[in-house]
Amino acid sequence: MVGGRARSRSPRELAEDPENWPHADLSGHPAAIAAALQNVMAERGLSFRRLAEVSGVNRQTVNDVAVGRCWPDVATIAQLEAGLGIRLWPDPPARPKGS
Repeated sequence: MVGGRARSRSPRELAEDPENWPHADLSGHPAAIAAALQNVMAERGLSFRRLAEVSGVNRQTVNDVAVGRCWPDVATIAQLEAGLGIRLWPDPPARPKGS
């Protein structure tokens, strides 16, 4: 499986406190895409249906990604980013100086 064993668990399951999803600290982790997606949707007042319309991503897929039920593929991330006009992929964690 692409992504190894990490993808055998849903993004939500990676949080130390899944009940706090999507506000768990997942800095630099691809699962942070869901938090970014939910934040921008809330800021813009977008429903899952409206985001599906502007991005071309199936509404159920948008919902599944946002609630951490599934891993988005690269094409889905690209479509969501294009539809929203923002970057969802998280920056990598800062490296300690001298590494």
